[in-house]
Amino acid sequence: MSAESPTRFDRLAETATRYGQASLDNYTLIRSLAEQLSDGFCKYLGDKKRCVWLVPPEGAWLPQNYGSGAFSVSGKGFLPLAPISFGLAVRVTHTGDWIRIVVSAAKQGPDLDVAIAGGPDFDFRLPITPERLREFFDALYAHLTNYFKEAADHFESGSYGGRDIGFDFTHTETEPPPA
Repeated sequence: MSAESPTRFDRLAETATRYGQASLDNYTLIRSLAEQLSDGFCKYLGDKKRCVWLVPPEGAWLPQNYGSGAFSVSGKGFLPLAPISFGLAVRVTHTGDWIRIVVSAAKQGPDLDVAIAGGPDFDFRLPITPERLREFFDALYAHLTNYFKEAADHFESGSYGGRDIGFDFTHTETEPPPA
C-alpha cells in the first residue's frame, strides 16, 4: 500500500465515525420526540401546573427534570445505535400522585415507532406533525383513563382484575412549578 492509501484503521475509524453520527442522529430524533411529548401532553391535559416530566425509564425517580438522564442510553459512554426508552412522569391527581409511563422509540425507515409499556404501539411518519402528536396524546390519555376505570370497575364487581399497565406510582407533597 502506498502512503496515500487508507489503512485498515483509517477505514475502521471512518466507519465508526459514520456509526457515531447515526447514533447521535437517532438520539437527537428520539429526544426531540420525548420533549414534544412531555411539553405537549401537559398542555393537552389542560392543567395550569407542571404535570409531565421526563424521567428515567427504570429505577428510582421523582417528578423532576432529569435532562439526558431520562433516557436509557444515559451513562453508557459510547452512544449505542438502538431503540431508546424514556419515562414520562404524569401527575394523575390534585394531591400529588404521579405515575411513570415507559416509552420506547425506534426509527424504522421513514417512521418513528413508539411503544407505550403495557399499552399501544404508535407510528409517527417523519417529520412529526402537530396533528399526529394530538392523535398520540388521545391514545395515551385513553390508555391512562382506561387503566383507572377498568381497575375501579373490576373492584366494584368483586375482583381486582389482572391488567398490567406498566406504571409505577409515586407521591410527592412538593407542588410542581407552573407549566
